[in-house]
Amino acid sequence: MKNICVVFLLWIFTISPFIIQAQSLEKAVDGLILKDFNDKSGPGGVFMIAHHGKPVYQKAFGKANLELGDNLSVDNVFQLGSMTKQFTAVAILLLEQQGKLSIVDTISKYIGGYPNGNKITIHHLLTHTSGIKDFTKMKSLQDIAQKEMTPKMMVDFFKDEPVDFAPGEKFDYNNSGYVLLGYLIELVSGEKYEDYIKKHIFDKVGMSHSYYASDRNVIKGRAYGYHKKEFGYVNKTVISFSVPFSSGSLMSTLSDMLKWQNSLKNNLLLDTAETRKAFSRYKLNNGEEFSYGYGWHIRDINKVPTREHGGSIFGFKTMGVYIPSEDIYVIGLSNCDCHSPTKLTGDMAALALKFLGGGKKDNR
Repeated sequence: MKNICVVFLLWIFTISPFIIQAQSLEKAVDGLILKDFNDKSGPGGVFMIAHHGKPVYQKAFGKANLELGDNLSVDNVFQLGSMTKQFTAVAILLLEQQGKLSIVDTISKYIGGYPNGNKITIHHLLTHTSGIKDFTKMKSLQDIAQKEMTPKMMVDFFKDEPVDFAPGEKFDYNNSGYVLLGYLIELVSGEKYEDYIKKHIFDKVGMSHSYYASDRNVIKGRAYGYHKKEFGYVNKTVISFSVPFSSGSLMSTLSDMLKWQNSLKNNLLLDTAETRKAFSRYKLNNGEEFSYGYGWHIRDINKVPTREHGGSIFGFKTMGVYIPSEDIYVIGLSNCDCHSPTKLTGDMAALALKFLGGGKKDNR
């Protein structure tokens, strides 16, 4: 009996601090989220904190469908917007790993007649340093927003626009570059972009609830997207997903995105050398370093390095933050573009670092 009591006391003093810590983190994160996502009858968001590859916090707030009144679930499927760029960048690195292209190749090697194509490299496209006009800033975008476009048609749409600067001179976030990368994936692999991503990434990682976006296909667990007007919520604007294409047309769930992050950490798809390229900082022509790798912003929280990227597309906003030193992954997906999870996800990551990691306290 005495031994049982000793074991019980040891359990209390060794296990309970972890339980208390988890409860404290949950309470703190709940408080952060409910400041912004507090409309139980409106669209909302889903959030997750994972540590060492497993969720330690995972909750949903708000409605998945306003007409039906369905509550959001952590298993709902969201449009990712520009978080798609992570998958496009890794697909390019997979092709390089297979010896089918090189990131130092110029785009003229694959697309004949592209203006200035002998000076723009795949590296420039990956790092948003190509100087190509971003098609999302073109007034004529509204003319094609709902049309079915081939990748070549999309490239032709912006390729003759005046460049903003010479390749490598500046970092300027650019969706056109990632559309070009998707086109290159198709030209080099001989597969459609959406098929390549499914076969070589989604299927290999086990991301069974991730898709190339569609408003027509029946997608189980879909979260519907909304805008907010002065008079209330309205359904998102309909676009053709062939327009954002490889710069912003993928869909996924919290659990699938964790599988994605774990696959990157464990080099399931890319070897160490290619992975290092994705998460390195690069320099402009003048030697100035900028904080973007291949498909990720390379930043920090209170001097603790992070890999981050968000997304925005009609009806949805998203954000993911990974802290490599502590193996902490934080992600937020919102089904109203009135709610950006960008700052919130960063604040959640700072809390996770405080409660779960060895980093310094972040006061932001």
